[in-house]
Amino acid sequence: MIEKKPSVLFVCVKNAGKSQIAAALMRQVAGDSVRVHSAGTSPGTALNALSAVSVAEVGASMADEHPKPIDPTMLQTADRVVVIGDEAVVEPVPGMAGTIETWTIDEPSARGIEGEERMRLVRDELADKVRHLAGELAAGPVA
Repeated sequence: MIEKKPSVLFVCVKNAGKSQIAAALMRQVAGDSVRVHSAGTSPGTALNALSAVSVAEVGASMADEHPKPIDPTMLQTADRVVVIGDEAVVEPVPGMAGTIETWTIDEPSARGIEGEERMRLVRDELADKVRHLAGELAAGPVA
């Protein structure tokens, strides 16, 4: 029997920061055991440089990544679609294999925290959620 790798699609609005951070962290935690993708509902033009620095600080990487729109096929085939934050909205599509969940995360800028400190706080919160999700994906049977 051929075992299918679980897949996850991380989504935020611009696909320049939070969804890219989550994807980089998942690749670091899960390695090749999970297919990892990220996309934006309204993709930006470049990665957030502070996001890239924040993941590099913990040994993860956004190398070779760039903001991209949601691929409808990926939306249908992903085992999990994780919308990061309250701004992006992803509607279910017919024939979806997986589920859509939203991770509401603390926004440090709402408390006046900006720059590298903000990105580290966002990264650390996402890292906890990513580790939990990686454990769920590893434990769950995938047909």
